[in-house]
Amino acid sequence: MQTTQHYQAAFLEHLKTFTFAKEPKNLYDPIHYILELGGKRLRPVLTLMTAEIFNCDYKKALDAALSIEVFHNFSLVHDDIMDAAPLRRGKQTVHEKWDLNTGILSGDAMLIMAYQLFENYDAHVFSALAKLFSKTALEVCEGQQYDVDFETRDDVTIPEYLKMIEYKTAVLVGAAMKMGAIVADASEEEQEKIYEFGRLLGIAFQLQDDYLDAFGDPETFGKQVGGDIIENKKTYLYLKALEFSNASDSHQLRQLFSVNLEDNSDKIESIKAFFISTGSAEATQEEIKNYTNKAFTVLDTLMVSNDKKESLKAFGTDLMNRKV
Repeated sequence: MQTTQHYQAAFLEHLKTFTFAKEPKNLYDPIHYILELGGKRLRPVLTLMTAEIFNCDYKKALDAALSIEVFHNFSLVHDDIMDAAPLRRGKQTVHEKWDLNTGILSGDAMLIMAYQLFENYDAHVFSALAKLFSKTALEVCEGQQYDVDFETRDDVTIPEYLKMIEYKTAVLVGAAMKMGAIVADASEEEQEKIYEFGRLLGIAFQLQDDYLDAFGDPETFGKQVGGDIIENKKTYLYLKALEFSNASDSHQLRQLFSVNLEDNSDKIESIKAFFISTGSAEATQEEIKNYTNKAFTVLDTLMVSNDKKESLKAFGTDLMNRKV
């Protein structure tokens, strides 16, 4: 097993082969821009790591890892358009730096390019990767639609929210790991177990992202802190705060989430205070630990060596404690 830093470095070298100059520039430059902005590279690292866990040279999984990263960034480009987000990883979003139409078209091209990368594998691997990718991509779209729907609903439940983040975020983490297992020709049983591990870890990851959106450091988080509050998103933090509030506080919180202001700084601070005083912030951190531990329970059933399990546990623990 290599270190996370080794996998990241190897992936970034491979990424350079994908982001060379192409025409028309206004289609491909935005693609190169978003892919080179950085980010955690969580999903491609997991693909490479999983290939090695199942005794395969991780280099064979580089194109599968790249496909996952291209698809993930395609979804970010379109999500940022839908959210009217000004920043991504501390830099201008694609639609802000170029324009709305360019963001839509470059995103469309990224989805196609993600599929093309499977063509570098043998037929049986190509088929398995493409089947998993199609299922996952559709689930991500379903999750995004749930997210949009929730913005105008006042009756969103916690189970509904968890289903939304499973589809929007967690299934892609699970797929990233299963792709590594597919390239490594692991058994179907082991493929499903590593997918489940990734799915549970992905839910923990998104809950942590929600928490950092409210309480993260803008210098390290890389996105606009309080963005979910400004967008009135019904996150786990918000839903738990409602659950723990008395009638008066619940009414006030709902009122705050029904207004859009030119200057949202007071709104953000008021709602964050609610998250802390109701115990919602603490409950969210506990749920992050809960899903991480569920993932570790699945990990224990894998037929791989203990040192490999420990490497994945260390990765999951780092995610749970991350600040970015």
